[in-house]
Amino acid sequence: MKIHKVQSPDQDYTVFARIDRLPASSRYLMGLIARIAAGGWFEFFELFMPGFISLGLVRAGIFTLTNKGLLDTHSFASFLASFFLGMFLSTCLFGFISDSFGRRSIFIWSMVVYSAAQFMVGVLSNPALIDLARLIAGFAVGMQLINNDSYISELTPRASRGRYMTTSFIFVLSAIPGAALLAALLVPHDPFGIAGWRYVVLFGSASGLIIWFLQRGLPESPRWLEAHGRLAEADAVVTEIENHVVRERGAPLPPPDRKNAPEAVHDSARWQEMFGAFYLPRTLIISVFQFAQTIAVFGFTAFVPVLLMKHGISVVHSLNYTLMIVLLAPVGATCGAYFSERIERKWQLVFTACLISGAGAVFALGTSVPVIVCAGGLIALGNNWMISVFHPYAAELFPTRIRARALGFTFSWSRVSSIFVGYWVGDLLAAYGAKAVFIMIGAAMLSIIVGIGVFGPKTNGQALETLSP
Repeated sequence: MKIHKVQSPDQDYTVFARIDRLPASSRYLMGLIARIAAGGWFEFFELFMPGFISLGLVRAGIFTLTNKGLLDTHSFASFLASFFLGMFLSTCLFGFISDSFGRRSIFIWSMVVYSAAQFMVGVLSNPALIDLARLIAGFAVGMQLINNDSYISELTPRASRGRYMTTSFIFVLSAIPGAALLAALLVPHDPFGIAGWRYVVLFGSASGLIIWFLQRGLPESPRWLEAHGRLAEADAVVTEIENHVVRERGAPLPPPDRKNAPEAVHDSARWQEMFGAFYLPRTLIISVFQFAQTIAVFGFTAFVPVLLMKHGISVVHSLNYTLMIVLLAPVGATCGAYFSERIERKWQLVFTACLISGAGAVFALGTSVPVIVCAGGLIALGNNWMISVFHPYAAELFPTRIRARALGFTFSWSRVSSIFVGYWVGDLLAAYGAKAVFIMIGAAMLSIIVGIGVFGPKTNGQALETLSP
């Protein structure tokens, strides 16, 4: 096969235009995305693991399902809240680190810190110390989440940006049934005299070592390099990607689109931009969305075993049914990948909010196990379809120079609701039962339907630099 070498540097075009002319499907580019998504797999393992090990923590006498307020470190709600408090601090206050120091370095070091903190959670027994380690783990995961969304969006062409990102979430969201399976196998037992929940937690601590090997050969975001005036480095990264794609295709790439190629911008980042006239509506819309989506995603997933027990299902059967429910998580991401470029992403978010509301009502009112489990599966499908779509959608609404800090600020509102959702669900369950929990979830979904449906901009097929100048 003849190799067509791409010449470098291409001085006539910004890296934006050169990335956007890459093919809609590339094995090399998908390989880069998959390696970044490997970090996301462990993030979501950690995000959803608490609900699956909750009964083991309670059985071990470390935490209780009831709570005596925000400072009660023995409550399971504090186990949830400490992690989300760490995420809030990193996303709200330290999003600028990724914008300042680059996507690749944050990808590596945040996973190393998370791995160490997760190991401490797995070996500790004091609830206050566990909560402290969880806070540190949450800080690292929060940094990783906003960094990876920026990283992937900046490496991919506009025509298939959503498909690349949502496809990566098929793999990322397989962490949810993975965590549920480990919990179902281990939490009810004490292998070798060690509580099963500890094995589940320690599995996540292997992430740092795995990511350390996967990161070799990952390039820095060329858009980030160009936005910081490092033009030669940006050109070298894009040239390397182009050469791999040309070898893969066996044919030259089409010329970049000169007509629609935006000018390269090397302005210094100003966080105030997200509150300016152009970006403020987007900041408000995504902040409300983030606050609301977590109520459904974590308000349901973190308490699935407990909610099933409220229906009279035993501990062992509850964990098994939970596994059946969350097996639909990757299916939800597959729906997001399939429809990512076929249906406007904002309308997918509206549809999934409607699906979650309807299935939640059936779950709360259901009386037979098959109906309850099927409704729970539809909630899981809707939750994870929503997750796979809102990550690319939010990343598209802000420019490269402030993307990570804008995503961090808006994402921090999901951490605010996450801090309290465990307390809200616990109190509602104790006082009014599962129906009250799903009334709260339905109200949260209504705010998404109105906010995104009425005010959310359309993003499909638009260049990042045109959509977010």
